[in-house]
Amino acid sequence: MNNKLINYLVMSCIGLLLAMQTSASEYGWGKPLTYKVSITNITKNVAFTPFIVATHKSNLHFFELGQTASQAIADIAEGGNTAALAEMLSESSDVKNIANSSGLLPAGETVEIIIETNIAYRYLSLAAMLLPTNDSFIALDAVALPKFASRTYFAHAYDAGSETNDESCVSIPGPLCGGEPFSPNDDGEGFVHIASGISGEGDLSAALYDWRGPVAKIVIERM
Repeated sequence: MNNKLINYLVMSCIGLLLAMQTSASEYGWGKPLTYKVSITNITKNVAFTPFIVATHKSNLHFFELGQTASQAIADIAEGGNTAALAEMLSESSDVKNIANSSGLLPAGETVEIIIETNIAYRYLSLAAMLLPTNDSFIALDAVALPKFASRTYFAHAYDAGSETNDESCVSIPGPLCGGEPFSPNDDGEGFVHIASGISGEGDLSAALYDWRGPVAKIVIERM
């Protein structure tokens, strides 16, 4: 092998290494990345309980459609209680950071949540309860964080399948109904599925509280 060829190969390797370093630097490898999560309630009259947000690796999921909801997700869907999920996430090596919002998010309003991560934990999940419902929740599950700029999602509502949808205020918490948040003797449908809205069969008016399609606009922006 002649010297010119050797020099060419050496310079090519150096160029490749520099390109890899530049790419790693641009994508934030090994350094904190900060994201702003803006959640807008696009329903007519439904409110959201405080959100829990987590940055994590790709193999972590809050729930799976068609499968039984974890008790942590059932706690959120039935009562807006994020404590069990927060504890589970804090004990997982697949999770980088956890953040929360505060207070109810009324229809038409927006809440902003700041959360940090790094490129090893480049996925985000979030969840909150819909009020007034028996066990419906809004969620994003393991969505990829944008490398640059922002990404917009229109999030749907899910039914945890952990409580029967009787639409009775006795079993619905919150300022409208003030009922019991949890029904330990009611197993519901038994699996997570797309929420069907409010039918108007119980104490809730479908004209006021029903929804169709997405319930929130969520913008995730790298800062």
